[in-house]
Amino acid sequence: MRDRITAATRRPLAIFAGFSPGQKAVTLVAVLALVIGSYFFSQWAAQPAYAPLFTSLSSTDASAIVDKLSAGGTPYKLADGGQTILVPQDKVYDLRLKMSGAGLPANASTGYALLDKTGVSTSDFMQHVDYQRALEGEIAKTIETIGGVKAAVVHLAIPQQNVFADDQQKPTASVLVSMGTDSKLNTSQVQAIVHLVASSVVGLDPSKVTVADSTGGVLSTAGQDIGTSAVGATREQATQSYQNRLGSSLQQMLDQVVGPGHAVVTVTADLDFDNTNTKTQSYVADPKLPALSQSKSTETYSGGSGATGGVLGPDNIAVPTGTGGTGKYAKTNETKDNAVGMVTEVRQSAPGQVKRMSVAVLLDSKTARNVSSSSVSGLITSAAGVDAKRGDTINVTQLPFDDTAAKQTRSALAGAKKAQQSQGMYSLIKTGLLVLAVILLIVGALLAGRRKQRSELSPAELEELEGMQLSLERARTRQLEPGIQRAALNAAPVTPESAARAARSSDITALMDRQPDEVAQLLRGWLADRRA
Repeated sequence: MRDRITAATRRPLAIFAGFSPGQKAVTLVAVLALVIGSYFFSQWAAQPAYAPLFTSLSSTDASAIVDKLSAGGTPYKLADGGQTILVPQDKVYDLRLKMSGAGLPANASTGYALLDKTGVSTSDFMQHVDYQRALEGEIAKTIETIGGVKAAVVHLAIPQQNVFADDQQKPTASVLVSMGTDSKLNTSQVQAIVHLVASSVVGLDPSKVTVADSTGGVLSTAGQDIGTSAVGATREQATQSYQNRLGSSLQQMLDQVVGPGHAVVTVTADLDFDNTNTKTQSYVADPKLPALSQSKSTETYSGGSGATGGVLGPDNIAVPTGTGGTGKYAKTNETKDNAVGMVTEVRQSAPGQVKRMSVAVLLDSKTARNVSSSSVSGLITSAAGVDAKRGDTINVTQLPFDDTAAKQTRSALAGAKKAQQSQGMYSLIKTGLLVLAVILLIVGALLAGRRKQRSELSPAELEELEGMQLSLERARTRQLEPGIQRAALNAAPVTPESAARAARSSDITALMDRQPDEVAQLLRGWLADRRA
């Protein structure tokens, strides 16, 4: 077993010993980077996952909770400027129960929990104040459940009711909301907050609720009719929005006629933001229905008249006598009572109606030569709803456009696009060359390593080769000893065999000096044959 371990460790060391200095440096750096990366990865993997324990904490509650966690040896992290405390995820619920048992967070005792502290000796005024504070806390908690709302503060102004006063004051409310990152309340959410607060307080009208955000922006003001106007939008903003929307629609239509960039449309509108209530009563009788009651009376008279009488005075005064005559008289009176229906109509005009509008259209005479201005005027009149009775005006004019800036812009865009394409091509070429260089370096390193391995023998092969050389030297010495002894006694002439042997030895030595790789490969083959 020990031999296997020794052999397993000897081989990597032998391979490392055969590397060049550059390869050794690269290997050491790679091993060091691997060790450091493994250490940091193990440290990161050993860290527990953190989850929020409490959010939106006050500084007092956060400090008390941190002290409790530190005393218990629980790791924690702070976020959101200290308002959020993070703890290991597997300990969240246990820690919440422990903190709740310790009365933390202390500010959590808001809402109706305040009424639990009311004693028998509490005055009516304090009971009223505690109830108002509890109501404010409950409404704030409800508002905080709306998506995007980080925190909410509600203030109620509830006047005391006086039974001896005829004119009772109405309650009012104000709401301050703090939004999260990249969050914003839309119109429907603001309306929901207003009606939520108004429905939570007896006698509170929605128009008496003011909503603002933490940046100081007013989302809904008291007295504003949120049902008929955009919350938080001023008259200028509403007018500008209408003009932009109508102008964009007309611009798209003209671009289809004269082409993009060859027409300009400007819309100026005067909107009426007044609320008007109109009540109309009318009485209408249906002629098809019979009369409820009907009466008719007729009076007639006919007969002669008497002679003319005398005059007052003495009887002996002579007076003219009148002649008698006849007379007639007729009178008719007819009364009919019909059923009459009464119709009451109440109209409330919505704010934002158009009082007056002006539309100006400027066409490029270079491209709109064949376009009739009257036709364009008719199209604009129909599309924009221009009403001459209302005082609306429309003007269509053709003038040559100055396209110098447009040409320069197109030229700059073309140059930028070409430069971007060239930059992309250069970047691609650089990346390709870099990849090719890395591949060549890797291939060169592999070839150099293989060449190094081919030119160098392993320690076992060197040991076996040295044994072979020692055996050859011993055999050679034994063969030369008789000749040496004879030469010492009597110098003999050099034979052709010894001369040829010496020449071969000299040639082999020269070959080893000139081609060491080929000789090493040949010896390795001989050793492999011997092992086989």
